[in-house]
Amino acid sequence: MTERDFLTLKDLDRRELSDLLEVSSQLKRAPHSQELEGKTLAMLFSKTSTRTRVSFEVAMNQLGGHAVNLNWTETNFVKGNVRDEAKVLGGYCDALMARVFTHQQLVELAEGCERPVINGMDDRYHPCQALADLLTILEEKQRFTGLKVGWTGDGTNVCNSLMLGAEMTGMEMTVATPKGFEPKIQTTANIVRDPKEAAADADVLVTDTWVSLGFEHEKDMRVKLFKPYQLNANLLSLAKKNCIVLHCLPAQRGYEITSDVLDSPQSKVFQEAENRLPTAKALLMKLLI
Repeated sequence: MTERDFLTLKDLDRRELSDLLEVSSQLKRAPHSQELEGKTLAMLFSKTSTRTRVSFEVAMNQLGGHAVNLNWTETNFVKGNVRDEAKVLGGYCDALMARVFTHQQLVELAEGCERPVINGMDDRYHPCQALADLLTILEEKQRFTGLKVGWTGDGTNVCNSLMLGAEMTGMEMTVATPKGFEPKIQTTANIVRDPKEAAADADVLVTDTWVSLGFEHEKDMRVKLFKPYQLNANLLSLAKKNCIVLHCLPAQRGYEITSDVLDSPQSKVFQEAENRLPTAKALLMKLLI
């Protein structure tokens, strides 16, 4: 593993996170440069991807570099030693971004690769999404301190990373989730059962899919269990009038979030999605320059 790996938000200190968000804002205003000319990013996927793949590929292109897209099942990762294969990629490329099923796989990739490894998502964390979430909140609220973030639904990898982000930036976060579906990490976030408690006076309301990749066989059970946690107009009405709504996408409209909320003026979901690009650029520049 290298000192420049980005496996979770914990790989940044508070100052580094603040600086990265500032650079992201600058890159959003001036998207093209040649900062990464001659650099190559390997992108390894064992899960489907839209925002992660496109944001990192476009980021490398707009910064003068190049990205190589690799499907896990079309490589020798399916039969070779993960550390050995990662070491080879590190010999070819300047960094590796990987979206994998387990955090342990990501750790093994980082142990093998001698170049920076970026977590494009695993079962435990989604730190790149959290960077976009934080940039969106900062753009809309102009601050972090004193803000209340409410999460309703499954305690997913996205929830874990946003909890870390809230803790690092001084926001108060309350997560409402059924018993047995709590976040897998411990932070200063409050864990409650009642979604109304998370929504009350919230500055930011966030949710995620009820049926993550790999859990499709549990869909019927999850839909029934999570129905009270739906982010709808009634729940949003409990938040502050200027509350913003976030969702990492893809959204299952009518399940975890209703269309009237997703398409409302308070929704910053597509701004959030677009912010995956400047935050990817800022992260790549931090790791590769």
